[in-house]
Amino acid sequence: MMVALVLLVAVVVIAAGAGVVWRLLRSRHMDQWIASYLRQWPRRLRGRNAAHTHVHFCFADHYEPFWHKPDLATARARVDRWMDRYPTIAAEHTDSNGRHPQHSFFYPEEEYDEVILDQLADLCRRGFGDVEVHLHHDNDTAENLRKTLTGFTTLLHERHGLLRKDPVTGQVLYAFIHGNWALDNSRPDGRWCGVDNELDVLHETGCRMDMTLPSAPSDTQTSKINSIYFAHGEAGCCKSHDHGRDARVGDWLQRKELLMVQGPLALNWSDRKAGIMPRIESSEISADALPTAARIALWERAAIGIEGAENHLFIKVHTHGAEERTAGALLDGGMQRMWTELAKRFRDRPGFSLHYVTAWEMYQQIERLCKNEPVKASSMRAEVLA
Repeated sequence: MMVALVLLVAVVVIAAGAGVVWRLLRSRHMDQWIASYLRQWPRRLRGRNAAHTHVHFCFADHYEPFWHKPDLATARARVDRWMDRYPTIAAEHTDSNGRHPQHSFFYPEEEYDEVILDQLADLCRRGFGDVEVHLHHDNDTAENLRKTLTGFTTLLHERHGLLRKDPVTGQVLYAFIHGNWALDNSRPDGRWCGVDNELDVLHETGCRMDMTLPSAPSDTQTSKINSIYFAHGEAGCCKSHDHGRDARVGDWLQRKELLMVQGPLALNWSDRKAGIMPRIESSEISADALPTAARIALWERAAIGIEGAENHLFIKVHTHGAEERTAGALLDGGMQRMWTELAKRFRDRPGFSLHYVTAWEMYQQIERLCKNEPVKASSMRAEVLA
């Protein structure tokens, strides 16, 4: 009787503990991706086995000068701060090819300002980055979304000399980040999008790559994590990008597919809440989540790449760089610290090369590898292409 009672108590305690853990996972929406994270454990343990590894690093900025709806003078002052500080500090750092860090400004359509876009375009022409497309919308339709994206990309290209055209069709091509993380109407409540077939509309309007993810701890986070893969819209279905086929050498985009490039998503056991629970590493850089050597090590261990080209790692991190606190953290030491640590880990470490790339250059690198073509982007010299 006593043994049975002890066993019963043990079962109750274990069940209660499991219940607490499960509720904690659900509170941060980790139940949506923790199984995928555990399945990737062997991949993280295997580590690097290539004689020489190329690390392609992209800094994707959800760049919103009109964040919290300021007046025009405040929004432009936010950009002036970047124009004044960024070129100076970026010029002090280089990758393995002597190239300066590249900043990809994903600019929101609904925040268009001619003066600001001219400033960003000038910064890009000086060799410090590129501009891509960002969008916040709500209760939208496919028809209106198509009109919005076509109008904005045409304006960026024709008025500001940004983006690029398909050499065959003449269509303007772009990379995309969805506002509020709600790509393909992925929020359970349907807010901040409204278009179930958004992936198809994006492709039709010239989008070839999405960099929205990861979105954890948002409930828009996909179950597929730490991946580069192809996804397409599914009729009458939202969050179609929750799954897709992994990118691999010898296999490129098929009809109506988008290339999905995710940033690292992990558990950071070196940074624990109350000294117990690991924090979520979502590859976000902010005033409250500054880059560290430990975080960069996690980005490497996520091992985001292409099947058959294991000697190439792709690291994409993101920020909201126009917000005052984050801008201060980045421009007054945060980016310098990150670039210094990246150089230590990948540029100056035997067996590695570091390549700073824009979002579109990362797309081009992935395309060449999938098509089994020589990698020859501007950030890489011939002697390190092995």
